Amino acid sequence: MKEYNNDTSAHAVVLNEHGRAEIVVTNNDEIRLVYEYHVKIKIFDKSAFDEGNIELPYYKENDEYYQQIEDIKAVTTYTDDNGGIVKAELDPHAIYTTKDGKHQSTIKFAMPGIRPGCIIEYKYRLVSPFISTFHEWEFQSNLPKINSEYDVHIPAIWTYNAAIRGSLKMTKNNSEVEKGCFTFNGFTADCSHFVYGMTDVPAFIEEDNMTSRHNFLSAITFQLTGETSLSNGGNIKIAKEWKDIDYDLKHSEYFGNQLKKEGLFKDTIAHIIAGKTDELDKAKAIYAYIKTAIKWDKDYEVYSDDGIRQALNKHSGSAAEVNFCLFAALKAAGFDPEAVMVSTREHGFVNKLYPVEFDFNYLVVKLDIGDKSYLLDATEPLLPFGMLPKRCLNDQGRVMSLDKPSYWIDMNTPQKKNDIYQLDLTLQTDGKIKGTITHFCLGYAAYEERAEIKKFNSVDEYIESLNERSNKFKIIHADISNLDSLDESLTEKFEVEIKEYNNADLSRLTLNPVIQDRITINPFKLAERTYPVDMGMSSITRYTMVMHLPDDYIVDTNPQKVSYSLPNNGGSFLTDYIPDEHSFTFSYAMQLNKSIYAPEEYPYLKEFYNKIILSEKGEMIFKKKI
Repeated sequence: MKEYNNDTSAHAVVLNEHGRAEIVVTNNDEIRLVYEYHVKIKIFDKSAFDEGNIELPYYKENDEYYQQIEDIKAVTTYTDDNGGIVKAELDPHAIYTTKDGKHQSTIKFAMPGIRPGCIIEYKYRLVSPFISTFHEWEFQSNLPKINSEYDVHIPAIWTYNAAIRGSLKMTKNNSEVEKGCFTFNGFTADCSHFVYGMTDVPAFIEEDNMTSRHNFLSAITFQLTGETSLSNGGNIKIAKEWKDIDYDLKHSEYFGNQLKKEGLFKDTIAHIIAGKTDELDKAKAIYAYIKTAIKWDKDYEVYSDDGIRQALNKHSGSAAEVNFCLFAALKAAGFDPEAVMVSTREHGFVNKLYPVEFDFNYLVVKLDIGDKSYLLDATEPLLPFGMLPKRCLNDQGRVMSLDKPSYWIDMNTPQKKNDIYQLDLTLQTDGKIKGTITHFCLGYAAYEERAEIKKFNSVDEYIESLNERSNKFKIIHADISNLDSLDESLTEKFEVEIKEYNNADLSRLTLNPVIQDRITINPFKLAERTYPVDMGMSSITRYTMVMHLPDDYIVDTNPQKVSYSLPNNGGSFLTDYIPDEHSFTFSYAMQLNKSIYAPEEYPYLKEFYNKIILSEKGEMIFKKKI
């Protein structure tokens, strides 16, 4: 096989993929969920070599309750230079483990002997004590698949709701009863045996501006709704309502008790808000204090393992611990905050039909002051008050408090990404262009620019880096304002000399007037996109260039005025050109009014960018008067 006929652009194809999951009793009389996986992949060229880097994540609750991966086997089959068939088997010593967080680890290995034309094959077994999280199966991946099949055996003791996700249809969906397949302490039960399959599965192609791919991959998932007691045969309802989860969380050490720790902050907060009478000023001072006092350790947690007292002592903690501290500190100041459980963009959407605590992986704080609500996250030092990091802008969160029922809240944001460019330039008689470029950043644009600047040891290093990377202009002098004033717009003012023009012949000079943030590549390339375009926030870019011309130069070719719009008030792109006697003004405004565009809007969005790119290719020509 030199290529896959159904997708000739594919660099590899899954020949066959098989999974098996069953609940068994081990030799130690422990009930475990056993998941086995076996796959064969044909590699066509070196672009698919990354498919040979295998990562198998697993979870560890504590030293007694953990998943384990075992019986890993892998082999690469290829043709050598003499035409012989060679099998390269994985050396067990080449398997290693990385620890990714308090509870997450990953087993990793690289397939041996990988080369164009080879077939890689590996299998493993995952043994888990977490019966409630029955292993899901993703039919779709970044590779096309000829065949994908999942073999499921579930004893009648446990009842699961199976849900199919994605747009593809299964080609196999069989079921049968297996008599007496499960025995535990004299208790015997039948099993339901399901076989789910798909053939000729297209690859799922990821593109920019999307949330977790797991939201959209064709897959089958399982939700435990009930079980039979192995001691007395009674029915146990597992699927909870939100009132049940509310009660459990409010009375738990890892969540509810953390919301009652305001006493830890009484003395400190009294000092922080001393002399402040405005409620918003008090809240901002507390928010700033927590961001400084406790550093986020990059763990995504919705619960606190060690408690906020430990986080205070260590001056660091998980996202939950940092924001529990913010919650408690606000409460100590007399506010009435609420905790918001969130599933981040990378983690995926939350199941709205069946409440599941573990669908959430992050925690932020909601605070009402007057008639306005603020969502707060103290993990990022550069985030201003009332702005969430982009990772939290995902569907809905669940608001929890100690004295009222929980409820859903949209995790959208009122803030935009706002860039304003103002250029005041002069064409010199020697053909050089000099002047100033002023960049005003507001909302998420300011946050992103501050984060970029803070990567460097100093502002001077940042400017030096800009000069090294730019082939458009040379920065002669720079001034950056409000770098640490997070509630203000960030302003960058550069005195520049423009490089981007052709001055070999001073009688005729060429310049592209879009000097900053020109769009040259369309981020939307798919023929069809079956999932939404999710940018997180709406955005606007405004650009104005005033060019002063010497007396002996005129504009020979000026930019064309254009006006493009997206349907349903989705956005617009406008350019304008205003000539004057010895100058001209060129401007454009690009607006994306939505944070999320539906799949049916994708063709319009794609064409919108194509038109912008074509428009921004246009060049101006300055000519000397004869």
